[in-house]
Amino acid sequence: MKCAKNILVPDEVPLDTVILLPQETNTLSFAATVDPMRAANRLAGRPLFRWRFATPDGQPAGLTSGIAVQGEALARIDRCDLLLVIAGFGLERHDTPTLRAGLRRIAATGTTLAGVDGGPWLLAAAGLLDGYRATTHWEDLDRFATRFPEVQVLRDRFHVDRTRLTCGGALPAIDMMLHLIGRRHGAALAARVAGVFLHDTPSNPARAQSRSARDPRHSRLTARASLLMEQHIDQPLALPDLARRCGCSPRTLETQFRARLDTTPSAHGLSLRLAEAKRLVTDTDLPMMDIALATGFASAASFSRAFRAAHGQSARSLRQAGTS
Repeated sequence: MKCAKNILVPDEVPLDTVILLPQETNTLSFAATVDPMRAANRLAGRPLFRWRFATPDGQPAGLTSGIAVQGEALARIDRCDLLLVIAGFGLERHDTPTLRAGLRRIAATGTTLAGVDGGPWLLAAAGLLDGYRATTHWEDLDRFATRFPEVQVLRDRFHVDRTRLTCGGALPAIDMMLHLIGRRHGAALAARVAGVFLHDTPSNPARAQSRSARDPRHSRLTARASLLMEQHIDQPLALPDLARRCGCSPRTLETQFRARLDTTPSAHGLSLRLAEAKRLVTDTDLPMMDIALATGFASAASFSRAFRAAHGQSARSLRQAGTS
């Protein structure tokens, strides 16, 4: 394997970038990687980035919006400075021996590899994140950690570890690209690019991903409690334990939830668990009992009652409606 070039140092040579798109790639994740480079070129008045598109087999990649992106087959790519792998749905289906071999071949040339959204899954499946710290979309984090034990899995929005860049989704991808622009061409240009998109509050990359956008009604205390609930969906924390981890009394936590969200910690936690249950019912093929356990229900009966009360129909009926 050739020694990798450090792309995160000042360099005026245009960065040769290949963006690999399997089918079902998220449109916003795609735009979040390409448009910051375009904006950087426009603001600089010269090409700081050059990019081309590739697909696993040379067929147009159908994005989640229905847009088709033309690209050359990965097998025809000899080398590049940066390979950005973006993916969305159907990761196991897109993880083919041919794709793995193609990714390994490119990596052996010393190319820096980046994965966006589901992209880290495809890189890890090829063994290209072994021994690295990496993140991926929160929906896949637990499966990712189980499937790829040689990867040190983080819940970060995006993470850079040597020649590997990984991020959880579209908005962190903008921050990751701004980081790349800033390291190569200075913080001032990165700030101007952020301004083009009215993006004036870049997030801390190490901030843990959340399953939902923060409700503006949250206080700092209720937001902290809600994040802990999300992180313990499968084994819900008892109120005293939750309060202890938040550094307050159970009574204070109860008062804050009622004042800010007009609910109780218990009811809020249950709503998070049932929202995740609905996602697993509609987006996966997991058996219902596995979904029940994954969302903190000890029995199929308790899961069934709670799901029907929250969503107006049984989990099985909802799944059947989605496949009909």
